[in-house]
Amino acid sequence: MDTNFDELLEFPCDFGFRIMGLAQDDLPTKVNDVFDIHVKDNYKQLPGLKVSKTGKYHSISYSVFVADKAQVEALYKELSAIDIVRYVL
Repeated sequence: MDTNFDELLEFPCDFGFRIMGLAQDDLPTKVNDVFDIHVKDNYKQLPGLKVSKTGKYHSISYSVFVADKAQVEALYKELSAIDIVRYVL
C-alpha cells in the first residue's frame, strides 16, 4: 500500500478509523486485538455501535494516535484482513 498520508498529515497525530463488518459480537474484540498489537494503549473506541438498516452490519469508530504513515498503512492492512470486516475507512 502506497498512500500519500505523509503529505496530508503531520505525524504523530490522532487518526480516525471506522470499521464496518458483519454484525457479530466478536467484531469489537477482533478489531481491538489488532490495535493492541500495533498501537497498544494509544487508541480508544468511540461511543456507540452503529447498526445497518438490515441489521446485517455493524460500524465501530476509533480514534488512534499514530506515529507515521507506515503505521497507518499497517493498520489498514491488518484491519482489512479480519475475516468479518468488510470496510475500513
